[in-house]
Amino acid sequence: MCGISGIVNLSEKPVALPAVEAMMLRQRHRGPDDTGTFVEGNVGLGFVRLSILDLSSAGHQPMVSDDERYVLVFNGEIYNYLEIRQELQAHFTFRTQTDTEVLLNAYRHWGPECLHRFNGMWAFVIYDRREKTLFAARDRFGVKPFYYYPAADTFVFASEIPPIFEHVQRLHQSLDPDDTVLYNYLLHGRTDLDENTFVRQIKKLKHGHCLTIRQHKVAINRWYRLEEQLYKGWESPEDYYETFESSVKLRLRSDVPVGICLSGGLDSSSVASTLITGLHKKDYYAFSAVYGDGRTGDERSFIREYERQLPNLVYVHPTEESLLADFDELMRCHFEPFGGLSIYSQFKVMKDAARYLKVLMDGQGADEQLGGYSYFFGSFFRELLLTGQFARLLHESRTYYQNHRSFRALAYLGYYMAPKRLKAAASYRKANGINADFYRQQASVSSIADELFNPKSLRESLLQHFESKLEHNLKWNDLNSMYFSIELREPFLDYRLVEKTLASPSNLLIRNGTTKWILREAMRNRLPERIRTRQDKVGFENPADDWMRSALFQQKAEEALNNPALIGSGYFDMAQCRKRLKLHQQGSINIARDIWKWIEVAHFLGKFSTVNSRPEYAGSINV
Repeated sequence: MCGISGIVNLSEKPVALPAVEAMMLRQRHRGPDDTGTFVEGNVGLGFVRLSILDLSSAGHQPMVSDDERYVLVFNGEIYNYLEIRQELQAHFTFRTQTDTEVLLNAYRHWGPECLHRFNGMWAFVIYDRREKTLFAARDRFGVKPFYYYPAADTFVFASEIPPIFEHVQRLHQSLDPDDTVLYNYLLHGRTDLDENTFVRQIKKLKHGHCLTIRQHKVAINRWYRLEEQLYKGWESPEDYYETFESSVKLRLRSDVPVGICLSGGLDSSSVASTLITGLHKKDYYAFSAVYGDGRTGDERSFIREYERQLPNLVYVHPTEESLLADFDELMRCHFEPFGGLSIYSQFKVMKDAARYLKVLMDGQGADEQLGGYSYFFGSFFRELLLTGQFARLLHESRTYYQNHRSFRALAYLGYYMAPKRLKAAASYRKANGINADFYRQQASVSSIADELFNPKSLRESLLQHFESKLEHNLKWNDLNSMYFSIELREPFLDYRLVEKTLASPSNLLIRNGTTKWILREAMRNRLPERIRTRQDKVGFENPADDWMRSALFQQKAEEALNNPALIGSGYFDMAQCRKRLKLHQQGSINIARDIWKWIEVAHFLGKFSTVNSRPEYAGSINV
């Protein structure tokens, strides 16, 4: 687990070593254990190492093949590297105990087809010194990041945006915010839908894609498509558990201790209990964020189920005071705006966990494949309706209400089935505080409604999430963990689990008004029953609404609304924002998420030397 960076001058101009070193330094937090560079002609590669496998100097990168033809920089883990190594031993002599060398020799042996053999997370670059070509690839679901800046005469890449952003600034090239990306974020809370980032000129290699630079031309291709891998679903909950336990076991492969993040929810608790009951491992560290009994997001009553089983259970206490103390670091960690203050809770967990270890597992990805969010009921109900399963629809609607005491699922069904005109009207109603002209301009450009808000079945909705939604969670995971030099592993994102789960019929995912049916059944007698049967979906929430009423953050909000860059951007109706801030202060409304957006967008716009100024319009959207 590391940070990679590089420069390829398409004009054949030699790469300057200091330019590569500056990019490495900007993301040194990703790899404090070692650094390395390779510069040859118009190609420069940089690497910072977080030592997880083979802690010796043998794991140094850039790694050069024994025939000196190939040079590799690699960020990630190939969990099944031992099995692949055994297969390759007839063809290569291995000098290290690393998965890096296995990846390098797998590419030498199979070429790009090696990607289909890997079970893991990765973003890597291989330079072929003989053919003068560069090959880069990203894992199936986008766990590990790969950003790049494509220009006519140069190609710059890195594991994070800041090294690229600052390199381009040093070249005195223009950089601008991407208005459509900001619109999707401000109105829908969605980011990372496609290859675009918040910086218009900087892109990301999409998950399941690879990239080749040959004869000064950049070509991008898709090597993995989830919907084409849905051959056979689960036969039984035990079948599911066997693969899940295998996934957790694979992710224990490490030459340093491995711990977990434990939220008290079904997903992370399933990881914890699998370690305890399935793999008979109780000595690991577990980290849980808590806020005080009765406060929003506090899950201690569920986490306590593990206190007797886990001697190394550590409670982390995010507060508004700690948020203010960590504010500058949080902003440095997350270059782009992010989706609410739940991200800070994870940031604080990673900060505290870094004192103990540098590998953690969590439950990310379970909701997206097992229908864990409430709106998945809407797509599930639509599937039943469109396929004529009326009796089952009636049963599922009734049991949903009995379990959740809510009509929210039916509201989602109505929204998904509504004509485009009504969806647009609903979107318009959500746009409180957004500048009317900015809204009208971007609403016609944004494709988010078609990509996420129009599923005709549960499976289609799950696929849409893997294509266009899951990755922003993975990005925030990566940034939070790697800022503190921690590798985060996701057992639920083992491709064997994902493919078979999405290939399964809907009744294995949602049944009797309950989500994640097959996981719940697989964990029967393995998981505390209070957690296994809980119906509420809390997520990683915290008392953000209270925090945003404190004097500390009222001042931050006022500073943001008076920020010249934010005012000049034309994104907000400033008068309406100030009115809503006052209502929040009075306790009449809860808009912590919106207030945080003002604060971080103002901070983000400050990174640009110039931001196009737009007139502030008096008209608001307030229906």
